[in-house]
Amino acid sequence: MERASERRTASALFAGFRALGLFSNDIPHVVRFSALKRRFYVTTCVGKSFHTYDVQKLSLVAVSNSVPQDICCMAADGRLVFAAYGNVFSAFARNKEIVHTFKGHKAEIHFLQPFGDHIISVDTDGILIIWHIYSEGWKVGVTALQQAPAVDVVAIGLMSGQVIIHNIKFNETLMKFRQDWGPITSISFRTDGHPVMAAGSPCGHIGLWDLEDKKLINQMRNAHSTAIAGLTFLHREPLLVTNGADNALRIWIFDGPTGEGRLLRFRMGHSAPLTNIRYYGQNGQQILSASQDGTLQSFSTVHEKFNKSLGHGLINKKRVKRKGLQNTMSVRLPPITKFAAEEARESDWDGIIACHQGKLSCSTWNYQKSTIGAYFLKPKELKKDDITATAVDITSCGNFAVIGLSSGTVDVYNMQSGIHRGSFGKDQAHKGSVRGVAVDGLNQLTVTTGSEGLLKFWNFKNKILIHSVSLSSSPNIMLLHRDSGILGLALDDFSISVLDIETRKIVREFSGHQGQINDMAFSPDGRWLISAAMDCSIRTWDLPSGCLIDCFLLDSAPLNVSMSPTGDFLATSHVDHLGIYLWSNISLYSVVSLRPLPADYVPSIVMLPGTCQTQDVEVSEETVEPSDELIEYDSPEQLNEQLVTLSLLPESRWKNLLNLDVIKKKNKPKEPPKVPKSAPFFIPTIPGLVPRYAAPEQNNDPQQSKVVNLGVLAQKSDFCLKLEEGLVNNKYDTALNLLKESGPSGIETELRSLSPDCGGSIEVMQSFLKMIGMMLDRKRDFELAQAYLALFLKLHLKMLPSEPVLLEEITNLSSQVEENWTHLQSLFNQSMCILNYLKSALL
Repeated sequence: MERASERRTASALFAGFRALGLFSNDIPHVVRFSALKRRFYVTTCVGKSFHTYDVQKLSLVAVSNSVPQDICCMAADGRLVFAAYGNVFSAFARNKEIVHTFKGHKAEIHFLQPFGDHIISVDTDGILIIWHIYSEGWKVGVTALQQAPAVDVVAIGLMSGQVIIHNIKFNETLMKFRQDWGPITSISFRTDGHPVMAAGSPCGHIGLWDLEDKKLINQMRNAHSTAIAGLTFLHREPLLVTNGADNALRIWIFDGPTGEGRLLRFRMGHSAPLTNIRYYGQNGQQILSASQDGTLQSFSTVHEKFNKSLGHGLINKKRVKRKGLQNTMSVRLPPITKFAAEEARESDWDGIIACHQGKLSCSTWNYQKSTIGAYFLKPKELKKDDITATAVDITSCGNFAVIGLSSGTVDVYNMQSGIHRGSFGKDQAHKGSVRGVAVDGLNQLTVTTGSEGLLKFWNFKNKILIHSVSLSSSPNIMLLHRDSGILGLALDDFSISVLDIETRKIVREFSGHQGQINDMAFSPDGRWLISAAMDCSIRTWDLPSGCLIDCFLLDSAPLNVSMSPTGDFLATSHVDHLGIYLWSNISLYSVVSLRPLPADYVPSIVMLPGTCQTQDVEVSEETVEPSDELIEYDSPEQLNEQLVTLSLLPESRWKNLLNLDVIKKKNKPKEPPKVPKSAPFFIPTIPGLVPRYAAPEQNNDPQQSKVVNLGVLAQKSDFCLKLEEGLVNNKYDTALNLLKESGPSGIETELRSLSPDCGGSIEVMQSFLKMIGMMLDRKRDFELAQAYLALFLKLHLKMLPSEPVLLEEITNLSSQVEENWTHLQSLFNQSMCILNYLKSALL
């Protein structure tokens, strides 16, 4: 039968869960008013599905089912949400389910507009369908279409930047406006008593036009960092909802005297692909992420309301505050390339250190204050522009930051004061660029690696070189698991080396990636090493066995991986994607085969998870094939005849057999039980057709004997009978099973009745000793044999010397017990010696 590991192509270890940090893309949002709940809802597109938010609190209400292609435009009326994808569009009910799909266009649909009981759709060929077809009439492309509050009037946005207010009933133009920011991307009208129209632009600006005076009254510059995808005034509310391709959803309120809107609420993710992600803290509920947009943000895996942005890095934050600069683009720091975080002293001082693209200085950040920190850490004597920071780490105590530079220098700084605390090496730590720095959990050892192919171990306190290791290739990434002291190195030849920082030797080497390794992550227990590479694969390596146990492909190359400190999720980011994708650890809640994958294993492509949590998929019985890997193992009663095997009985059945007299004395009641005075629950009756109560029996015979009849007590128990049979056929399994089923008091009663004084015989006692000898020979139920024999000797020790037959059996048992215990003691001593060596050999 074909091996299950050869049949499996998808990941057996990780399953797509959901994506974080996605709120909007370049598709305009739509707003709906629920007459039933008296609330406004805004819908934004996130790829193949859309989100619906409650405008009052911007809380996520629903996530729609996915469509086959990316959504290209949306619209909504009082009952349905319409989403176009390709040359078709579908109607969604309850913000989730597709109820109907409309087909008819030959080109991609890029506009949808509800119009009474109809829906108007426009495709990229300029074709508008209501039930008939006609071409455009302004000689330029239509980029926006919006119904005005007035009857039969629509606003048309053109490629030229013009907005035309047109009466479609009489086919006449009422007024025209022009913006100099490029094509009109979206249009909306205020309906709260102010005759104002808002028009969006590709550069992120919004123009506010007075329809009575026919002039521009205000500008909302940089409302979004990218093009305004959609804007909508809420009905009879001074609120404007906007979204853009910068992955942001914002609500503006118009309550000022100048008529300009101010930001009221927002949901925002990264507007550019991510550069680095790491879990923050030990609860596994926050993920720090840096992006090419220059921001550092924190996303919660629990609820979006706990998300927060630490903002852009500013070169001089005090100068910006002092001068009140509105446009901070000129003073913003470049994107963060790498960062390290530690929450140990986050309430006292900055706990995040980050290096920026093309910058020498590293910035500090404060997670609690959600802002850039007070220091920029860099050597004072270096003034060259071509030297940049390439690697950072922060100690587990949160007191020190270690920074590696492209010049080969590695410096230590104090996080509280920002003071330089020394450098490793005389002039420089490495001859090439520093590719990685790490500090162990006790601040005793610092590990650095450079592009020249050397791995160096330093004393953290005195900065002296301890050891150096030559690598087979230049390192690309270095990662330290502080709890286990395991160091992972990704090399430029696409291989991975694993070292033990105590012995400073390579303990594992892995190969298999076909592209540059972008990132690595250890599991919390240090058992797995997870690597992501440009070959679009994520591989999981088992360090104890040194084998590849899981591999799956993605349609987009993974840039970063980070394992939750609790081990429940794996977080990834990908090329040209703005979100963080979570993968649940299947091994925590299901049986997973982790056998090594064969050398010719071909993984399959796994789709990235969506923003909705992945539901369990029902698998038909036809697709389920039996696997020899997942068959439950049924352990035999004894693995080998030479192995001492214990029973599966609980300790209460045998551990206290020698202390039963003490237990009975302790549990003895202080006074006899009192007979209840109440009537019995079932009153006795006399059988017959007419029910009658039976009179209580009274014994008035004074001649009745008070001598107890011992006829019943003189009967032999089943245990004694089976022991007698054992003398004949030499089989004691049935007798032993009877003892196993009895409680401690029953066992004592059975062993006490073996004596001739209590109804037993010498032969029965001899048979019991033979049964114990049989148990010792087979080395099964070892603890029961010891406990039963000890109780037997306690009860009958005085009569054993007077019976030669029993004395001979006891002598044979004594030699058996001594031999077994001598063998066990030697094994115990050997194990203790090995454990003591392992605990003290490396100290």
